[in-house]
Amino acid sequence: MSGLSVSVRRWLGLMAIALGVALIVVDTTIVNVITPSVIEDIGIDSSQAQWIQESYAIIFAALLLLVGRISDLRGARPVFILGVVIFGVTSLIAGAAPNGEVLILGRFLQGLGAALILPTSLSLLNRMFTGKARGQAFAIWGSTIGAATALGPVLGGWLSEHSSWRWAFGINIPLTILILILAMLFITPTPRTRGRVDGISASLSILGLGLLAFGLVEGRVYGWVTSQRAFELFGGTWDSGLSPAFIALVLAVILLVGFVWRQIIVSRGTGRHEPLMDVKLFSIASFRNGNIATLIIGLGEFGIIAVMPLWLQFTLDYTPLQAGLALVPIAVGSFVASGISFPLTAKVSPLGLVRLGLALEVVGLAGLGIVAAASDAQWWLIALVLFFYGIGVGFATSQVTNVVLADVPEEEGGQSSGIQSTFRQLGSALGIAALTTVFFSTLSSNLRDRLANAGLPADQVAKLSEAVSDSAGAVIEPLSNNPATASVADAAREAMTQALTFGSYLAAGFLVVGVIATFLIPNTRKAELQAGSEPAVADEMSTSQP
Repeated sequence: MSGLSVSVRRWLGLMAIALGVALIVVDTTIVNVITPSVIEDIGIDSSQAQWIQESYAIIFAALLLLVGRISDLRGARPVFILGVVIFGVTSLIAGAAPNGEVLILGRFLQGLGAALILPTSLSLLNRMFTGKARGQAFAIWGSTIGAATALGPVLGGWLSEHSSWRWAFGINIPLTILILILAMLFITPTPRTRGRVDGISASLSILGLGLLAFGLVEGRVYGWVTSQRAFELFGGTWDSGLSPAFIALVLAVILLVGFVWRQIIVSRGTGRHEPLMDVKLFSIASFRNGNIATLIIGLGEFGIIAVMPLWLQFTLDYTPLQAGLALVPIAVGSFVASGISFPLTAKVSPLGLVRLGLALEVVGLAGLGIVAAASDAQWWLIALVLFFYGIGVGFATSQVTNVVLADVPEEEGGQSSGIQSTFRQLGSALGIAALTTVFFSTLSSNLRDRLANAGLPADQVAKLSEAVSDSAGAVIEPLSNNPATASVADAAREAMTQALTFGSYLAAGFLVVGVIATFLIPNTRKAELQAGSEPAVADEMSTSQP
């Protein structure tokens, strides 16, 4: 393999990076379809089901800044490889989990591996590719995210029907082995920098981001301000007073304000510590405004995918595999965007592609809300709107990263990639938390109203609506099989449809704000990309591989 050209080696390295990103994205969305099977197999409730999704996203978001700093100090390639190893090992824990608690723990630990992979993948791409090739590499990277987002549910659905949901985690093992081989052979080592990790900054960021996500997830369960029920997490009790979710949100704000203040002080360079988030980078307009736009975009981009499989299975009676296949148009659209983006980069700036992608995502999500609200949601209409959504994801997800990192100095690659990944993942985590919270809250509230209007006693209304919400809709089928409760099942399906419709419109609204935010980003790289120039590959590209 030593006879391979530098160009071939770096594209094979890109394959390893893309597969690593696909691995962590698939494990974000594969859970959406296997959740009903997990609920039936190990008896979890809707809160635990949400935590199986969110535990992964929380630790993922919380560690990204720290990982960005570590990758600068230790080099991006070894950190990437370590992340792949951790992800493979913790997948075994998740796949063998005997109960919800162990599965949630496994997902937390998987999030650690994912946090090591994502920012280092960006840092490696930014270092390995330049000029026109960089735009193409980011297009492949972004399309991989879009495709993996949709292919995860297909894989989960097939495994749920033909094998076991546990294999949704077990299949990660051979993939991690393949990624490790490619990474060690073809990913170019990146230089290290001197310095140390600021422990205070790391603690503030991890605790602040973790508590923020916890408060958003548990607000619907325990109340947003005052406690609505006993606080039983980890065996404790909370009988009255302020909600633990409210306290978590207040503490999160305090800690994150403290984190920002710490970064401002450390960034002045007056002490021996160095920042996790160098505030000087935010003097670069494209980096500053691009990250703000990335955060807003993340709120609306993938949250609806977390709840859509529940609606497909429990309202439209899709099988897990059918629910997964229903999301394939997202992957198809994302691949189409990848193919189109190569010729378009010579004519349209990355920022222009971001705006085009977001516009298509808005069309897709608004269309989903319209189709879902129809009395008979046809599969081909669902496929059509998700196809447009997928094209949008393929354009926007890949090129927004290119825009954000365009003017950042190479020596700041690890830290800037960590910051950009944090904004992206924090937006996604908060978006999933917000959309699932809105979905289940709307479902419960709407179902209560429907049952009350039907004349059911208040105690039955509360019991039935809580059963539907806590089971994430899994009890709808048993209710429909009983003639005495068939009308309740119909009301639950209508309430779930209304919840999905509202969630679709809300997600589209977030993305509209994201489009507006992109007009604050300067279009600094348009001339270079239109010229189609590709500066010489950095010297380290020609160094021998280990």
